[in-house]
Amino acid sequence: MTTFTLTSPDIAAGSTIAQRFEFDGFGCSGQNQSPVLQWSGAPEGTKGFALNVYDPDAPTGSGFWHWYVIDLPASVTGLPANAGAKGGANLPAGARQIRNDYGIYAWGGMCPPPGDKPHRYIFTVHALSVDRIDVPDDAPAALAGFMVNAHTLAKASFTATYGR
Repeated sequence: MTTFTLTSPDIAAGSTIAQRFEFDGFGCSGQNQSPVLQWSGAPEGTKGFALNVYDPDAPTGSGFWHWYVIDLPASVTGLPANAGAKGGANLPAGARQIRNDYGIYAWGGMCPPPGDKPHRYIFTVHALSVDRIDVPDDAPAALAGFMVNAHTLAKASFTATYGR
């Protein structure tokens, strides 16, 4: 049996995330570009993928969605650097970015409050039983997550940290 895995040559599991992935705004001054991500071992019957990045340590009461991508084709096994650019030009055809908690349809890099203990950032790819998630383009990440989880065959994650 093949294990479903998610990795990044830019961010090792358990490591500290490089400053270049930091948000550019709210007092942060990173390049705000998403890292290279690669996955393998999706289960038989996978018809598509969804990918998200979540900070459970954000002082919001509900965490913080930094990136949410749905409708990734089953033939895709990774995303290049800066796939999360605004407008989606660096994403595979058909893939959609859901509005993140910065309010933008793009990668929103790390920007924890200064002095906080480093936050955890959980990168997750979902292998899906459907090729399209039935949510409107302006759906919030919570609704996308509900629908993604309803169609998840398997998921793979890694966690890294970042603080300022």
